[in-house]
Amino acid sequence: MFALVDCNNFYASCERVFNPNLQGKPVAILSNNDGCVISRSDEAKALGLPMGAPIFKWDNFCKANNIAVFSSNYPLYGDMSSRVMKILEQFSPDVEVYSIDEAFVAFKGFKYVEFNNYGQQIRKRILKWTGIPTCVGIAPTKALSKVANKIARKFPKKTGGVYVIDSQEKRLKALNWIKLEDVWGIGRSLQKQLKHKGCEKAIDFVNLPDAWVRKNFGSTGFKLKKELEGIPQLELDEVKTKRAIATTRSFDFSYDDVNYIKERISTFATSCAEKLRKQGSSCYVIYVTLSSDRHKKDDKQHRGSAVINLPYPTNSSLVISNEAVKAVTTIFKKNIKYKKAGVIVSGLVPTNNFQLNMFEKENPKHQPLMKSIDNINTKYGDYKIKLANQDLKRTWKMRQERLSPRYTTNINDIIKVK
Repeated sequence: MFALVDCNNFYASCERVFNPNLQGKPVAILSNNDGCVISRSDEAKALGLPMGAPIFKWDNFCKANNIAVFSSNYPLYGDMSSRVMKILEQFSPDVEVYSIDEAFVAFKGFKYVEFNNYGQQIRKRILKWTGIPTCVGIAPTKALSKVANKIARKFPKKTGGVYVIDSQEKRLKALNWIKLEDVWGIGRSLQKQLKHKGCEKAIDFVNLPDAWVRKNFGSTGFKLKKELEGIPQLELDEVKTKRAIATTRSFDFSYDDVNYIKERISTFATSCAEKLRKQGSSCYVIYVTLSSDRHKKDDKQHRGSAVINLPYPTNSSLVISNEAVKAVTTIFKKNIKYKKAGVIVSGLVPTNNFQLNMFEKENPKHQPLMKSIDNINTKYGDYKIKLANQDLKRTWKMRQERLSPRYTTNINDIIKVK
């Protein structure tokens, strides 16, 4: 059996854990630079605040309806997510973190477990230890566990937040209930084709002939059909080494200052280098991008990029930052206001196993230096050591006018009990 454990309105729930005054009240969380709504509590949804709503258009609506609006507090959300996932590992060793707020759990060898009770135990422990409410869907396959989770979320009073599909009768009833567009793995293009075939609910898709599904949708569509039939096709994904690593961000405002942009690129490049070292990789290729704000039609527009091929693989912040900053000078154009930039590293190889270059190699002092910097930053946090061309006060420059404290990751923001 598989479980899909999903945190309810996760970002809003994280804010409520440390601010109980928000319980039962509408809450909305904004994207980077306080752009648009990316998470809403059930109360905010009921008031009609749409997902993706640009806050500058909906700010008066939020004030009129007493919706508490917050900037994204990713250090807090990431830490709370990590706590939830660690609790799940106490219930099964096989956990696949699917996103920041949900995970698949495999129950191998759990022959004599009453799964509804087990799901309730999972919910209660997560709620007690973290304050985060969850819903749990349990079924014989990953796709069906997603369906079960939607039922648990839709009917919390009837299900108690846990729903188990453990019989043919329950499976058919669930597939008759769920709409085609709500099925995990059915995207817009697949949806269109299936609707042309007369499919409205998941059961209509499952009832299609195997041969037709395989011919039109390939092995992926066929596997999904079998999953919905209760025949397991998908195992938990193992953590894989990434083939490319990217750090891209929008700026808080548009900038035409090349020195400011160089500082941002240096910070992004350093972040990529740290991620490389974390997974034990080095890169051969650095890709740098710059783009103006396409939404400002009256401004001059420019989007440019540069590719740097390195003679040897590296994960040194010094090398990657230096090469990326050089690339900015070739991309940058005067009188253009840039809004977004990014650094992507690819051509990844294991740091301890790659082809040596006879004529060029990295300065041997870089590796021990990087190790020392990583150790100090891990121990003391907040990037205490940076390159000289980085802003020493901030890592990301984003507009965060409604930011809540980092209650669990910054000692200065910890709650004080009087």
